[in-house]
Amino acid sequence: MPELADKQPSGGEGALTAGCLLILVLVADVAAGLLVVIVLAVRGLGRMDAGAGRTSTSAPPLDWAPVLGFGSLALAVGVTAVVLLRIGHQVIGAVQLTVCLLLAVHALSSWP
Repeated sequence: MPELADKQPSGGEGALTAGCLLILVLVADVAAGLLVVIVLAVRGLGRMDAGAGRTSTSAPPLDWAPVLGFGSLALAVGVTAVVLLRIGHQVIGAVQLTVCLLLAVHALSSWP
């Protein structure tokens, strides 16, 4: 039994686990992105319908949907980047961190 405790896992098992985790994390990023696109598209359609009855003197209401949408997407991409860096994918993790920073800047620039 002590020989089994000292045995290191093979490289194939580690690569399989990292690959499955990578796919899971990337699917989560795609799902978060699609959710943001759907929410912003629905909000845009709602503003188009509401704009017909509005006079030119009234101020448009504050719209927090872009800030919340891009902020949550930046958070999801940032968590993905940290997970990728922790499992050893430095290049992909660095790209994800760059995308996270760009999304965060866009979310802050959308602030009403």
